[in-house]
Amino acid sequence: MAAAQTARSPSPPPQPPVAQTPGPRAAQFQKLFSDALNHTLRICSYSKFSSCFPTPAKYAPQTLTSIWEQITSKVEASARKEFEDIMIERDVIAGLNELERLVAEARSRKERGVEAGEPPHTLPPERLYLAHLAPYLKQTESEFEGELKRLESENEELVEGIQAQRQEAEQLVGGLEAFIVDLERANEIMGNELDSNDVKEEVADVEQELRAAGREAKL
Repeated sequence: MAAAQTARSPSPPPQPPVAQTPGPRAAQFQKLFSDALNHTLRICSYSKFSSCFPTPAKYAPQTLTSIWEQITSKVEASARKEFEDIMIERDVIAGLNELERLVAEARSRKERGVEAGEPPHTLPPERLYLAHLAPYLKQTESEFEGELKRLESENEELVEGIQAQRQEAEQLVGGLEAFIVDLERANEIMGNELDSNDVKEEVADVEQELRAAGREAKL
């Protein structure tokens, strides 16, 4: 039992918290901002500023110099404060430090010839769960797609059968309607013939009555 526990590789210690002290990348980022701000302030020199206000520069240079210093000082302070607020709000230092750690870890893996990737025992539970579940989900998706295609094929065949039955029913109804029309015409013709025979019988009766009346008159 003890041997088994000794052979089993212990889990690595948890990652240390990311330090808020600026690392190399964070320090370089801060220096880049400071250099850019100083360059901007140097461009807005007193000579250029005073050229925009020639009269005060001639008659009140000390006042104009004080105004220029106040403006540049306020711009610098406002820009640096806004930069610091953004750094805190976005947690830039921690992000750059984490990037630094990942780059160093990747470089170390490359030097040792270790393939990219994280050891399974260091992954969070959610990623492990999804990794184990992915093959089953893929298989289920494939089965669903096959079942969907089969149902679509059956539906197409069913629609074709219904259309064929509808056409056959329409043909049958059309034949019945034609047959009914023929029956109605035959009934009309037979009715006309029956009416003609009745007239002939009535004429014959009248002739017989006239003949009988004529014989009685001769007697």
